[in-house]
Amino acid sequence: MAERAVLLVHGFASSFERNWRQPGWVDVLEEEGHRVLGVDLLGHGGAAKPAEPEAYRDLESCVEAALPASEVVDAVGFSLGGQLLLRLAARSPRRFGRIALGGVGDNVFSVSDPEPAARAVEEGLAGESGHHAAGAFARFAQAPGNDPAALAACLRRPHEPLTEEELSQVALPVLVVLGDRDFAGPADRLVAALPDARLVSLAGADHFGTPQDFRFIEAVVDFLSAG
Repeated sequence: MAERAVLLVHGFASSFERNWRQPGWVDVLEEEGHRVLGVDLLGHGGAAKPAEPEAYRDLESCVEAALPASEVVDAVGFSLGGQLLLRLAARSPRRFGRIALGGVGDNVFSVSDPEPAARAVEEGLAGESGHHAAGAFARFAQAPGNDPAALAACLRRPHEPLTEEELSQVALPVLVVLGDRDFAGPADRLVAALPDARLVSLAGADHFGTPQDFRFIEAVVDFLSAG
């Protein structure tokens, strides 16, 4: 029997190509028999790049638009992509079979002030912002094909934190893979809020190294094959 298709949803200031194809995810999943579906979120990769925060209000609609009309799929999301998958799965759990998340933890329950990181992205440097990821975001924003104004607008988008009540609607198996040096962690509250979730911790891994960490890929392949 053919494996379910797998939708891959990238993180902030990345793209399907950079987050998934270049580190080898696409090759590995296709070798395992999966049909890989990709998406570039609004403001990223080959998608449109508006510079108004309001345009990004319903960012998970980009993910929803990439889903086949009448097919249950598995999905893997990193960081921003993982948060969007949770929001969409809370709304439409029957669209998914299994979901794997990387670089997502208890940070889903809070929304920090976006201005330090947004200004770092616009100016190309972190300065004295003190934001845990501002420097990395500023560097990533300068990558070929990125538009700093669009990425800053994405950071400033209107959105609310997730709640335990919303996550209780994600009635499907969820894998959370998190480095023990990842600022998104811990993930105890997240895992407890999900009806069917388990956590894999990556020793020595930080947030931005996780997509290239083969332990993440291996954990996801094993998880998807169990479905």
